[in-house]
Amino acid sequence: MDKKTEEFYHRLKEELTNSTLWPSEYLFKFIVPTDAEKVSTIEKSFDGMGAVIQTNHSKTGKYTSVSINVTMPSAQSVIDKYLELTAIEGIISL
Repeated sequence: MDKKTEEFYHRLKEELTNSTLWPSEYLFKFIVPTDAEKVSTIEKSFDGMGAVIQTNHSKTGKYTSVSINVTMPSAQSVIDKYLELTAIEGIISL
């Protein structure tokens, strides 16, 4: 992980720790190139967590946005989930 990315996650963890009482609901938002396998990988990573998942396709159909509302146990668990999903090629975290 490069230094800029590391600093981003460190800052995010601090903000989440200071502004939220854990466990808490968290809204993850991602954009991926439209590919059923990529969307499925995101959805499967939240299996068994009681997540509410919504997907929308862009106007051109080239991209899919995935919103996941789920209760997370801690700020670190949010960071860990983001890091887990960065392995998906072309994913953008919002």
